[in-house]
Amino acid sequence: MAGPTGHGGSLGAALNTLLRAQVTPRHRLSSYHAKHWHAQLSQLTGTHRGYQALEQAGLDVSAKTLLNWLSDPQYNVRRSYQGLIHTAYENVALVPADPIPAHVMNGQYEISGYVTTGTDRRERGTRKAAPLRIDGSQGDWDAIEELWTAGELTDDEFEDHFIDDVIVQDIGEGTDGWEFDGNSYSVELR
Repeated sequence: MAGPTGHGGSLGAALNTLLRAQVTPRHRLSSYHAKHWHAQLSQLTGTHRGYQALEQAGLDVSAKTLLNWLSDPQYNVRRSYQGLIHTAYENVALVPADPIPAHVMNGQYEISGYVTTGTDRRERGTRKAAPLRIDGSQGDWDAIEELWTAGELTDDEFEDHFIDDVIVQDIGEGTDGWEFDGNSYSVELR
C-alpha cells in the first residue's frame, strides 16, 4: 500500500510538498492586514486572544486610556506603545507551524528521480532501478525542524539538509556526495 507522496521539480520541492500535506506550516492569517496602529488595536481588542497578545507584548495601560485610543485614530500615542501594539498584532497574525510529527522523521522514504553519486547517475524508481530508500529514523532532523518552525524551510534548504542530515546519516556520503540533478521527483513516505 502506497503512503503519502510528494511531487516536485526538485527533491526539496517534493519533500516540502510531502511535509505540507502532513502538517500545517507557519502562516499569516488572511484577515490580519492592518498597517496603522489604530486599526491594529481595534482588531486586537475585538477578541480575547487579542487582549492576551497585548498583555503578553507588555502593553499596560488603563481601560480609560485604551478607550481614548480606540475612540480617536489621531490620538497621540507614543511610539513605544505603537511598537507594542504592532508586536501583539504580529503575534496574533502569525500562526505557528505544527511540529514535524514522529512518523515523518522516523519514516521510510522512497525517492524516485535522477540520483547522482560520483559518476553513477541513474533514474531511480523505474523498472531498471528501484527507488532510493532512506530510513528517516537514522537522520538528525534538528536543522530541518528549526527552519520549519521559523517558516524558513525553502525547497533548497530542505534538500541540502535532507541530504546532509538524513541521507548521509543513513547510508553514508556515497562515492562523491549526493546530487539530485533531475527536474522531476517523487518522494513516498512509508
